[in-house]
Amino acid sequence: MANTSEENSGNLKKQLAKLFEASLRETVPSEHDVEPLVAACTAKFGDYQCNNAMSLWSKIKGKNTDFKGPPAVGQAIMKNLPPSEMIESCSVAGPGFVNVVLSKTWLAEKIQNMLVDGIDTWAPKFSIKRAVVDFSSPNIAKEMHVGHLRSTIIGDTLARMLEFSKVDVLRRNHVGDWGTQFGMLIEFLFEKFPNFEDVNERAIGDLQAFYKASKQRFDTDSAFKERAQKAVVLPPGWRTQVPPSMAQICDISRKEFDKVYQRLGVHLEEKGESFYNPFIPGVIEGLSNKGLVQESEGARVIFIEGINIPLIVVKSDGGYNYASTDLAALWYRLNEDKAEWIIYVTDVGQQQHFDMVFKAAKRAGWLPAGDSMFPKTSHVGFGLVLGDDGKRFRTRATEVVRLVDLLDEAKTRSKAALVERGKAEEWTEEELEQTAEAIGYGAIKYADLKNNRLTNYTFNYDRCLMIRKSGKDIEELKKIGVLVLAHPDERALGLHLLQFAETVEEACTNLLPNVLCEYLYNLSEYFTKFYSNCQVVGSAEETSRLLLCEATAVVMRKCFFLLGIVPVYKI
Repeated sequence: MANTSEENSGNLKKQLAKLFEASLRETVPSEHDVEPLVAACTAKFGDYQCNNAMSLWSKIKGKNTDFKGPPAVGQAIMKNLPPSEMIESCSVAGPGFVNVVLSKTWLAEKIQNMLVDGIDTWAPKFSIKRAVVDFSSPNIAKEMHVGHLRSTIIGDTLARMLEFSKVDVLRRNHVGDWGTQFGMLIEFLFEKFPNFEDVNERAIGDLQAFYKASKQRFDTDSAFKERAQKAVVLPPGWRTQVPPSMAQICDISRKEFDKVYQRLGVHLEEKGESFYNPFIPGVIEGLSNKGLVQESEGARVIFIEGINIPLIVVKSDGGYNYASTDLAALWYRLNEDKAEWIIYVTDVGQQQHFDMVFKAAKRAGWLPAGDSMFPKTSHVGFGLVLGDDGKRFRTRATEVVRLVDLLDEAKTRSKAALVERGKAEEWTEEELEQTAEAIGYGAIKYADLKNNRLTNYTFNYDRCLMIRKSGKDIEELKKIGVLVLAHPDERALGLHLLQFAETVEEACTNLLPNVLCEYLYNLSEYFTKFYSNCQVVGSAEETSRLLLCEATAVVMRKCFFLLGIVPVYKI
């Protein structure tokens, strides 16, 4: 009997791939670079399918082979499969597709094992140990707007999925606390408060208004603009020249950012642009010593093959810019943080910038040439948040919508809907507030993360909690009960539950949270169908079906957690 690897214990696709790998070695021993092509079936022929026959035939035809075509190759692949408890039956269809039907008994056993051993046993296994996820990254002195929502929740979900997969994730908040806008604020502070001791939170007042006033001055006064730009050209001892009052502005901003992060249930570690400033000169020198940095029109640049504009790393006035900071940050993350995968979550408008930075790093030898090798970098781009008119989501005053206002509105609408359904009379005010927050914030996150689904679906989470209605002790049922997948809807639900591990791995590997959203949506549909067609409490199969309900609840809770959504237990 073939033993599948413990490393793939929760991943059906990988366990089957191991079996087909053994079969392929037996079927075509002369072909050493053949990877098993296993995919979940969408047709009625089976649960999974091995699709190697056609591509394999194109490799071996004309050689000394007894095979007469792809169907014969498929038959041989099926015949050479090692015996396994997980496979109930196999068949070959069309041009050699090997269809596999999994054993109901084996599926039930694996689900029951998860209930006893915990869902962490279904976590994907990656070869890397540490990753950096760079996300959110608002600017100091500016309020977070709806555009920051996408980076924040996408980055949080990617971090959660990697953490579930036992990867040490450094959640980095690369806040904009340096650069031109910072020089603008410094100069405005110099003018308004010549004596820095006079500066406090009350004197600054509305930080957003303070920023707008400094920006207006920057846009209309060329002398002020020149001073602001020079204020952030980094001379020796630059840190001592920054007014202490700027620290207050940073602290005020951080407090506002933290309020949003707390509401969204997101945690990050701040390492802003200024953190990497001391490393820039050494990084630029190292790149120059490797012959990458050249002079061009008074600036120092790196030319990237295939791109008609250079990557400017030192401006003509001697100052540094985003490229300088991002190269220093990348160097730090590779050499000091020892990260093997560095993921940047920003809008798609920054795609070319990061592409140039990554290519410069490859030229420097910081990263391997191949995209599939580690350490590696990835840019996760996302589009704008649009309104119903198809334009950037703004207020009537043409201002970009503040993120706190969006969250307030979501909670207000959720609470109003709950009150309309009479929940104010049934629940305490605390329960009403907590549920309104969970539904409102969860709806915003899911609406963004799902990305490819427009239909609404109402799912009552409490249905998964049949244990309460039965009065049974679930922990006792796990010890003495036996899960059986006899009904077709039981089996369909059980199979989908067991596809959780490969779904999370796919979402992680391809950096696509919407894959997990799609899985969660389908899980709710499979459960609803099971619940509608299979009586649970009071049936002869009560114990088995209660265990299946519990397994669904466990997987669904984990999906919600990975998406950063707080589940609602009563509604």
